[in-house]
Amino acid sequence: MSIIYKITYPNGKIYVGQDRTDSINYFGSADSGLIAKDFTREQRRRFTITREILWESDTATQAEVTQKEVEFIHALKSNDSSVGYNQWPKVKG
Repeated sequence: MSIIYKITYPNGKIYVGQDRTDSINYFGSADSGLIAKDFTREQRRRFTITREILWESDTATQAEVTQKEVEFIHALKSNDSSVGYNQWPKVKG
């Protein structure tokens, strides 16, 4: 099972990613340094993130999963640093 998921952090910023194993314990590969800059030491002591499955498929190819991921990144604007933590694809403009 392949999935596209959205991680939402306590500050409201999001990260969109894909997981082709459907692991319940996978929370993406967002840049930890970028995320850490947005939280104080105190805020880092305890926080909750949410992982939401946006799309899933038993039959999609790797290329199709990646295409779907990019569609969600663009639609949710998670590659805009004021909205999210995706660094790819780069925001045009």
